[in-house]
Amino acid sequence: MHILVTNDDGVTAPGLLALAQEMRKLGKVTVFAPDRNWSASGHVKTMDRPLRVRETVLADGTPAFASDGAPSDCVAIPLLGFIEEDVDLVVSGINPNANLGHDVTYSGTVTAAMEAVIAGVKGIAVSLNSPEGHKGPLDYSTAAIVARRVAERVIANGLPEGVVLNVNVPYLKENELAGYMITRQGLRVYRDALDARVDPRGKPYFWIGGEAPTGVFENGTDFGALEDGYVSITPLQLDLTHYKAMEALRKWKF
Repeated sequence: MHILVTNDDGVTAPGLLALAQEMRKLGKVTVFAPDRNWSASGHVKTMDRPLRVRETVLADGTPAFASDGAPSDCVAIPLLGFIEEDVDLVVSGINPNANLGHDVTYSGTVTAAMEAVIAGVKGIAVSLNSPEGHKGPLDYSTAAIVARRVAERVIANGLPEGVVLNVNVPYLKENELAGYMITRQGLRVYRDALDARVDPRGKPYFWIGGEAPTGVFENGTDFGALEDGYVSITPLQLDLTHYKAMEALRKWKF
């Protein structure tokens, strides 16, 4: 079993280290991650410039590869031949914040796992629902164990074609988890605001800010599961077609 571990927070992120250490219990691990933070980068593929790759080491002294590309690039490059040995599974994470609802379209963590599925390799994205305003280092141990257990099930049972798993883990000790729940995407409520400013030369510039997003806590959703202390496992499909809408649109006259 050969597992590729990546993230969108950069090769030095503690969540990546925790994930890699736990995945080593399942087989050979190759770590290939961005050399900087790409949070909220979405599904980026770099086509207009060369990409650099350098060898580095993680905090535990184990080898890794770092690239100046986006998270999706850090999956595409090894799967396209940089790594000669076939990869059986890609696990992306551990993101320090949950990726829920519409977050999945913004998330570099999730879209890195999607890149694996596009290439025909099973993909899992793992995120930690850390408390808002948390001070100090985060404890990734529970999320890493959850990632291993989900990976074990994927290895044993496989996944349907075109499906990526989006896993979100409550910020709890392992023995405090209520269990594992298969969920659907919930509704993320964004409260973004545009902050318009003027630079010292009199030219306008803008920050997208606002309050932290919230969500609608419904039963059966990723939000609801986390609220009740469950690990949320949401199967996402790469086919974004809305088939019911197709029937309505066919009635249009062009």
